[in-house]
Amino acid sequence: MAAGASQIIPELPIIRARREVEQRATFFELFFDLVYVFGVTQLSHHLLKDISWLGTAETALMLVALYWAWNYTTWMTNWFDPETVPVRLVLVFVMLASLLMAVAIPEGFGKYSLLFACGYSGLQIGRNAFVVAVTPPGRFNQNFRQILAWSLLSAPLWVAGGVVDDHGLRWVLWLGALALDLAAPLVKYRLPRLDATPMSQWQIEGAHFGERFQLFVIIALGESVVLAGATASETGLSVAVIAALLLAFLSSTALWWLYFGQVAGTVLQRIRAANAEERGRIGRDIYTYLHLPVVAGIVLVAVGDELVIAHPTDHLHAAGALVALGGPALFLAGLMACAARLGHAQSGPRAVAVIALLAAAPLAARADGLVVSGLLTGLLIVLVLAEQARGRQWHEQP
Repeated sequence: MAAGASQIIPELPIIRARREVEQRATFFELFFDLVYVFGVTQLSHHLLKDISWLGTAETALMLVALYWAWNYTTWMTNWFDPETVPVRLVLVFVMLASLLMAVAIPEGFGKYSLLFACGYSGLQIGRNAFVVAVTPPGRFNQNFRQILAWSLLSAPLWVAGGVVDDHGLRWVLWLGALALDLAAPLVKYRLPRLDATPMSQWQIEGAHFGERFQLFVIIALGESVVLAGATASETGLSVAVIAALLLAFLSSTALWWLYFGQVAGTVLQRIRAANAEERGRIGRDIYTYLHLPVVAGIVLVAVGDELVIAHPTDHLHAAGALVALGGPALFLAGLMACAARLGHAQSGPRAVAVIALLAAAPLAARADGLVVSGLLTGLLIVLVLAEQARGRQWHEQP
């Protein structure tokens, strides 16, 4: 860490010690993630119950809110030590609020909308208020005052959206609240009469920070495996169901390989080599924003796998085809966006795969789910082999 940046972070017992060796995720952080395993599962089930444009939009909004809550907490634990009692208690509070969000998801746009909104706003405000309260006056404290102000700005819209009975008005209020939350890091939490928070002050410990987001990808992939296995067990282990389960497992493995084969390691290399200003930008752009389509794509893949396993010899129809093929396409588009942000040349096979997946959706709608799953898995395996072949070129790029 740059000397100037380390001076910004106050010397407190609850602050992580800055060591020469790379930090790793703590056991409490892994425990913290368990709530989000449940949350991602709830999102998949919500979409499964209503695979329509409206159901997809509702799932997408709640996914972004859930991810945003986890993401902000990960930034906070980049600086604050979860092994200390005060920080651990704050994380327990965030876990409880996140659990309330998760249990509300099935009726998140219905009778439990207020619970979802209060859970989200409460954890955002509570966590940021804690940092403001425990840190001494200075640039670090001022940064979190501005972050807290943005959380307070969006909270009334979240709560109002949870209170109103009109579904359309709820959408307007929640979209406005989410827009504020998503815009805040982009404008560096700028407020009237206050400067933006400089990116050099958003210092991250590369190995720990990257590992945390990689673990969230694992959460999403693990949920897809669990959902596939549970669905197969409930459906009955016929030959077709077992074949669909094996294909789902292979496709999840291929997604893991595509992400961890090159992308995850390359991002960490760039963060380690970056200066203080660029390190904060990479953390914001790659992890805060560009991991969203990666995670969303995996959730869609899980839903598509469940549809095929439950009805392997039925046609997917239009909605099922869009989910089954749109998920991998969105996942690959997220990887391409990460590569673009790092200035890497785009992978030709990856771009071809995205186009092929989207173009094949009309044909897939009229095909048996098992056939579509087999072709999709074959495509992903071919893509893994192509990516492995160009892996050396990826790592050698500056």
